[in-house]
Amino acid sequence: MTHAAGDPQRAHALEVGGVVELATIERNGLEESRHLGAAVSLAADGTVIDALGDVDALVYPRSSLKPMQALAVLRSGVSLEGAQLVLASASHSGTPAHVEVVLQLLERAGLTEDALQCPLDWPGNTSSAAVARTSGGKRRATMNCSGKHAAFLLACVENGWPIENYLDPQHPLQVRIRETIEEFTGEPVGHVGVDGCGAPLFAVSLRALARVFSLVARGRNASGDDADVARLAAAIQDYPWAIDGPGRANTIVIEELGLLCKGGAEGVIAMGAADGTAVAMKSLDGSHRITSLVALELLARAGTITRDDADRVSALVTEQVLGGGVPVGHIRVAF
Repeated sequence: MTHAAGDPQRAHALEVGGVVELATIERNGLEESRHLGAAVSLAADGTVIDALGDVDALVYPRSSLKPMQALAVLRSGVSLEGAQLVLASASHSGTPAHVEVVLQLLERAGLTEDALQCPLDWPGNTSSAAVARTSGGKRRATMNCSGKHAAFLLACVENGWPIENYLDPQHPLQVRIRETIEEFTGEPVGHVGVDGCGAPLFAVSLRALARVFSLVARGRNASGDDADVARLAAAIQDYPWAIDGPGRANTIVIEELGLLCKGGAEGVIAMGAADGTAVAMKSLDGSHRITSLVALELLARAGTITRDDADRVSALVTEQVLGGGVPVGHIRVAF
């Protein structure tokens, strides 16, 4: 696999000088921790509503760009609907329902779980992990990216592309994914790395990531309405459990507010609303405990969701500050 480290065309990455304080953690009246990062909210026409920190610096979107990978699979001619389409864009928690869909995708490709090139992993769901530890073991199908990998393999089989190197950046599918990302972000990929699941990882700016979610949430591409994009957005709304898992943050946001929502590793999240308002953020320290809180706050400031809804859903998806098992503080936005 090739890497772009040292690429002379590489744009600047997010640095300490390009971040602001996004949230603080208060315990018993004393500020205990502060989280720095960058965040942006965009209107449907691409106008910046709020820009906090350097929103044009490169970040790895990690799993927040999975909808683009799923869209590239659709554009390769693969027919995906419902939960199968959502699993192609998911970071799932490995419940039996998730694994069943992954295996359905593999069966359509005439392949077994051994064809997946994502790592072996435990389910993210607590009860499913407990069962796996007592009666099974780590599996590729329970790794959170396995739905995406199964969809990759299905695209390869249906197009006659090799499956042995389906994660190579020069593979026809990965080239199509990169082209799709560049089309929707409106900017060239600034750097290429390797994601935790082994897939190519394309760095873009936070502004560009928000632009993606503005388009997908409206079922559009950069030129206008797009049937494949609309089908993807609708499926995520119809099967919110599939993109994350019951009781997990992304699923709750989708269920409660009807937003397009997808988090990524190392403190990244993006959300988009049907009116085209979208947000994207990254915490500099990689923490996830502020991501939904900050994104919902920005959408409330933009008038896309009500203050009551922002506060209500933030309370559902933001960890409590506990002492002795009872609340003794708060996590609050700092801007």
